[in-house]
Amino acid sequence: MAVAIKEAMDEPDWPEAAERPIPMQEIETTEREAARNRKPSPQPSGQDLFPPSPQDPFEQDRRPECSPVLGPPRGGNDPHNECADKILGNSFPGFNVLINGKHYDALVLSRRTLWEVKTDDFEKQSPRSQDFFVKVKLPELRRERELARACGYDFIIGVRSKAHMLALQRADRTLKVVLMDWC
Repeated sequence: MAVAIKEAMDEPDWPEAAERPIPMQEIETTEREAARNRKPSPQPSGQDLFPPSPQDPFEQDRRPECSPVLGPPRGGNDPHNECADKILGNSFPGFNVLINGKHYDALVLSRRTLWEVKTDDFEKQSPRSQDFFVKVKLPELRRERELARACGYDFIIGVRSKAHMLALQRADRTLKVVLMDWC
């Protein structure tokens, strides 16, 4: 194909032909003829492709439990729901999202990120109560993260106080904890 193009460009009358305007009718006729003469491409057999891995995000989307199902906010806590709704890029403000059996507070589809929002008055509790609270909540937060990951989503915990953020980070450095300064 490249050789044919090169030969056509080397012909002496090529620049003059390029300067000649082509009528619209001629273009349409040429396109119709090309479409009529085009042979359909053979369908791939799929034998040369590897099966999708379980970590393939497209395969995870095919699993029904990984498809987002919208539902009303749970718990009836308006300040909590407002914080979740204001998460930057929240794809479904006003709704919780059920994924892999867990209701998450927010989903940012563009980043494939699920959020769990914590609006407790953590900083008003005694250090002993704070430690107890983190110890009790930590297994559930890890479980929620693993459910999100199993469906190809990232997981972020949003908190209202720096004390809460630091306590969670001390307890598990692998958790992604964000201070929600908009709450």
